[in-house]
Amino acid sequence: MKFGVVIFPGSNCDRDMLDALQYDLNQEVVPLWHKSEDISAFSTEDCIVLPGGFSYGDYLRCGAIARFSPVMKQVIEFANNGGKVYGVCNGFQILCESGLLPGALLRNERQQYICKNLFIKPDGFYKEQLKDDPERFQEVYKIPIAHGEGRFYANPQTLEELKANGQILFRYCDASGNETPESNPNGAIDNIAGISNAGRNVFGMMPHPERACSAVLGNEDGKKILTSLLMARQLVS
Repeated sequence: MKFGVVIFPGSNCDRDMLDALQYDLNQEVVPLWHKSEDISAFSTEDCIVLPGGFSYGDYLRCGAIARFSPVMKQVIEFANNGGKVYGVCNGFQILCESGLLPGALLRNERQQYICKNLFIKPDGFYKEQLKDDPERFQEVYKIPIAHGEGRFYANPQTLEELKANGQILFRYCDASGNETPESNPNGAIDNIAGISNAGRNVFGMMPHPERACSAVLGNEDGKKILTSLLMARQLVS
């Protein structure tokens, strides 16, 4: 399996993602510049990653300009053909702006940038399939966040569809797995921290698992998430 990590002007987590995939997960990784108009080297068995940062300075809205980068036309086509696409933080925002994922990421409830470790738990179809992988399944994962516009919102109809289809991947919780207002860092609707598309091949989340992939950093929970979410073929049905 091969990974392509897209680098936009303003991306600042691309190196973190490249290193986590290459050195912590031992995968083949290729940097992709935002002006690239050819990603034909990647098959639908591979994965394109949109990393965190401040693409195009977050002008207009987070991800609003990056959505029109030349490479995104190829990424959208790649996803529509069944290839895996994964967005973290700003990458999640870009996926929502591009229509590859439903909903939107709004300003944090308290209008403040947040950077800290917190807890999330798996949900939906991802949780059900993780139960068959006891080496990676945990009720709660400790993962860092760093965002100012991470409050996930979807209208009531879309929210019900996400629930019915099992598309909610992660919810914010406390260390014991309880979903509480205090464990929700940004006011996201239903404590949602990550979702997928209906086809289960496009994933977005606000927390940064690539920053929790090394024993040297004292946390490898992110490594378990990246491995089970991006490299488990049974997630695509």
